Amino acid sequence: MRSIGEMGRASGLGVSALRFYDRAGVLVPARVDPATGYRWYAPEQLDEARLLARLRQAGMPLVDVRLVLAGWSAGDTGVVPRLLDGHLRRLERELADARGALSAVRARLGAEEHSMNTATTAAATTAAARLTLPAADLAAALDAVRFAVSADPELPVLAGVLFDVDGADLHLVATDRFRMAVARTAATGHDGDRAAATVPTPLVDAMRALLADDAPVRLTIGADGVELETQGRRVAGQVVGEEFPDHRRLTRLPEGRRLTVDVPALRRALHAQDGDVCVLVLTDTVEVADDRAAASGPAGGSTGDRVGVNPGYLLDALAGAGEEMVLEYLGPKAPLVLVHPDVEDVFSLLMPVALDA
Repeated sequence: MRSIGEMGRASGLGVSALRFYDRAGVLVPARVDPATGYRWYAPEQLDEARLLARLRQAGMPLVDVRLVLAGWSAGDTGVVPRLLDGHLRRLERELADARGALSAVRARLGAEEHSMNTATTAAATTAAARLTLPAADLAAALDAVRFAVSADPELPVLAGVLFDVDGADLHLVATDRFRMAVARTAATGHDGDRAAATVPTPLVDAMRALLADDAPVRLTIGADGVELETQGRRVAGQVVGEEFPDHRRLTRLPEGRRLTVDVPALRRALHAQDGDVCVLVLTDTVEVADDRAAASGPAGGSTGDRVGVNPGYLLDALAGAGEEMVLEYLGPKAPLVLVHPDVEDVFSLLMPVALDA
């Protein structure tokens, strides 16, 4: 018999996925300990779990996955190929529809002139800005956003930190689509038009390495490159050539319900999670539901909103926080907003995970 952790490692399915497929009746463990609730899987269930992982990787709906597994386990050689062929045809139709829709979008974007916002951003990007700020302030701002930088090679525009200078404010922004982090710090020396450039990750890390004390930092941001100088040490390099998404629009959100987060308690609960999805229960506090509560309702029978999150992403957002943070809840499908209570210029957004996915 394999434990759920051993089954997850051997099959390629995460522990949270195995729990979900158990609750959905798709892959039910051979035995569940009545005292502890621990799940145990029989040796012959490994092949079934691996097949399930492949089918879900191919995007097959759960209703068809059930039939494929049932037909396969029963040795039915007729229904399984038909289900696979039908799913492949459905994917091909969806791909054709997506190609058509994206072609129409590309044509429209190519035919229209740049909007006023695009023109303003383009002008800002070509403008040069020279500003001065304390090393400690820039270091804190970089530390507050670095975790959200994308590592997706398909989206090089997100593989860095946006430096956005507007008057006396320097905004630093990073996002990997699933989360976004924003920090603002004051600077002097620039009172011209807005200037913005995306600094690639290696250059960001090189800049951060120079910020070891509170000496003044001179920062120059231009269309082609960025330069940082402090105490006779200098680092410079090219910026990302593509335009970063409009973070101001992405962070323009309605006001939500604000909850105080006990950061140490939430960290302990998140570290105890062994999957890539966990359930937060939002009442007057923010708690992590245990496995049985996630299946049937909030922990301890309490009522409250339930929202799925990636525990690793949430831990990243809590890094560097003190004893408390503020979580702003807008709804089950809206981003969670995490704010430092005393520094509201530093915040991050975290996209929820659909609990029925």
